[in-house]
Amino acid sequence: MLDISKSIHRLDEIDISDNIYHYKYNTKHLMSLIKKGIDEEDPAFLSSYRSFEGEVFENFIYEKLLRYVKDNDDVEKFILKGFHQNKYKAFANTLSISEKQQIVYRTKSKEISEFDAMIFTKTELYFVEMTLVKSVLKLRRRLRKKKALLETIFPNYEIKALVILNEGATGTKQFPSYCKVWFTKEFSAKGVLDYIRDPSSKQLKPKERIKSPKMVEAHTLKLHPFRYYNTISWITRVLRSHKTHILDMKFLMNPKIQRYHDLYTKFYIGYLDLEEARELLNLDGEYEKDQRVMVAIEKKHSDQIVLTYYIQLTRKTLYLYSFDDDGKMSKEKKDPYGITVTEVYHVNKLMNEKYKLFMSNIDTIKSLLENL
Repeated sequence: MLDISKSIHRLDEIDISDNIYHYKYNTKHLMSLIKKGIDEEDPAFLSSYRSFEGEVFENFIYEKLLRYVKDNDDVEKFILKGFHQNKYKAFANTLSISEKQQIVYRTKSKEISEFDAMIFTKTELYFVEMTLVKSVLKLRRRLRKKKALLETIFPNYEIKALVILNEGATGTKQFPSYCKVWFTKEFSAKGVLDYIRDPSSKQLKPKERIKSPKMVEAHTLKLHPFRYYNTISWITRVLRSHKTHILDMKFLMNPKIQRYHDLYTKFYIGYLDLEEARELLNLDGEYEKDQRVMVAIEKKHSDQIVLTYYIQLTRKTLYLYSFDDDGKMSKEKKDPYGITVTEVYHVNKLMNEKYKLFMSNIDTIKSLLENL
């Protein structure tokens, strides 16, 4: 059983030496604000400081977990990161350590997910989320994607989440049943910031590394094969391959495919010609006439499946068109280095004429999705 220890709840520092001070922190912006004399209640300062404090909290809890799992008989493996492991290279299609010393899963060029820590028992795999946020709405949205990925690459484990928060965090009762929540006392990173501002103020003890056969490097784990782009291409093809229906709904709602839907969040099902989509998306001459409008079915956090539309102008320029519950449209420029940009580019290349859609098809698909 993974029950919180009194030491973790109280955030005792006594057993972690000076390890917390040995981590590298992204403080360039925060230190520039301090140098400028920005008031500590200024929103810019608070935002930068909270980001820094979140980094320190994550490292502090990681140090506590190293010692917790070493003495917990239920734990069989714990993934090393930071200065506790040796390889700082993110390998493709596996778990590894990024240049930022985080546990990540990558495709050839993009990070799919990042994990604060990972704990293996004989039958369960806990991915750990540590955060100082007071409202966990956005965190809940991330959990499902991470769980779906781990279920895909570790099919022999029951996947669970361990969420570590400060007392006073709200919204935890809405976590799914696979989540275990630990609450700690209020955390402060003041001591670490004081040291960064004046390193001569503290004589640091050497780094303390925990020795145990439970401690493993991420790249040594054996994963079930998973090819991100091959899988999404296969799903696209099968969704549109039904002999009589525009979408193979039985295939879409298969539990295995819905797990992939949690992972990808959207499946691409075809494209509209620009003129066909002009009225729907209120387009007014900003695109070339031969521009394709990619159509996707997106799974929202509520499990509702809706239609969304993408227009890709260049390899890195992608716009998302979506509609809220009241039918109001919004247009959003996607992160040029995000996975969605690469997905749309990849799937668009495999779509020939048979993937062409018309507004009559869009109306049919909307009706099918509304009746799920």
